[in-house]
Amino acid sequence: MNIIFMGTPDFSVYSMKQLIAAGHKIEAVFTQPDKPQGRKQVLTPPPVKSYAEEQGITVYQPKTLRNSDALEIIKRYNPDLIVVVAYGKMLPTEILEFPKYGCVNVHASLLPRHRGASPIQWSIVCGDNETGVTTMLMAEGMDTGDMLEKVVTQINADDNYSTLQTRLAIMGADLICHTVNELEKGTIIPQKQDESKATKAPIITREIGQIDFVNRTSQEINNLVRGFDPWPSAYIELDGKRLKIYKARVLNAESAEPGVVIESENRLVVACANGTALELIEVQLEGKNRMSATQLLNGHPIEKGRKLCD
Repeated sequence: MNIIFMGTPDFSVYSMKQLIAAGHKIEAVFTQPDKPQGRKQVLTPPPVKSYAEEQGITVYQPKTLRNSDALEIIKRYNPDLIVVVAYGKMLPTEILEFPKYGCVNVHASLLPRHRGASPIQWSIVCGDNETGVTTMLMAEGMDTGDMLEKVVTQINADDNYSTLQTRLAIMGADLICHTVNELEKGTIIPQKQDESKATKAPIITREIGQIDFVNRTSQEINNLVRGFDPWPSAYIELDGKRLKIYKARVLNAESAEPGVVIESENRLVVACANGTALELIEVQLEGKNRMSATQLLNGHPIEKGRKLCD
C-alpha cells in the first residue's frame, strides 16, 4: 500500500520502520518543524525526520495543515492511506477525506479512555491496571473516530513513562501493520466509541507534577512519580529549590500527620493521606545531579518531624 506517514517522536519511528519492513511504500513523511533543544538551544530535527532522511524519503515540515499547501502536496502523492502516529497536529477535513482508505491513527490507549496528547502518562498517573494501543479511523474531533483494532498490556508496578512508552511503541508498530493489511483486505468492521466512557489525557505541563502529601495517598503520589519520569517529574519545594522525585516506594504510616517527615536518618520517608507513607528513593535537587535520598540527606539534612507541604 502507498502511504503518507505523519509522526514526530521516537514513538512514531517504531511504526514507520515496521511499515517499511512489511513492504509498504512510504511515499512521503510529514513531521513537526525542527526545534531548539538543550541548554545551548541547538536546532534539532524530530526523530521521524532523521529516520526518513536515512531511508531517502522526502520530508515535509509545515507549520500548519490548515491551508491549501499541505493538501496539494498530498494530492501529488495520491496515497492509498495516511498513517498518523503522535504527529502533534490536527488534520483538517479535506485531508482526512482524501485517501482511499482514510487516515488511520495509532493511539497509545484503550479508547475511548485517555483521549488526547498524553495517554501514556495519564494511564499511570490515574492508576490504571492495563492500557494498550488502539488503531482508529480519524475524524475531526480529538481521538473520536471509529476504532479498528486494539491490543492490551498490563501496567506493571515498576513501569514508568519510559518503560511503558517503549512497550506500547513496539505493540503499536505491530498493530498498525496488521490494521493496514486488514483494511486492504476489507475485513475490519469499524466500531463506534462509547462516549459515556471517554476520558481526557491533557497536555503535560512543567508544573503539573507538584506533590500533595496531605491530600494524596502514597500510591497516588507514586503513580505521579512513575507517570512523570523522566519529564516533567514529580516534585516538591525544599528550602526554595525544586526537589524532583524519580523513584519512590509505597509504605504504611499508621497515625502520622500527612506531609510530615517520619524518617530521615538513613532513608527519607514522608507521611501521606489515609495512613500511608512514601519513601523517597531517587531524587534530584535543583542545580544538582540525580542522587539517592541517602546522599541528599548527607549533604542536605532534613529533620524528622518537618512538614514538607502546607
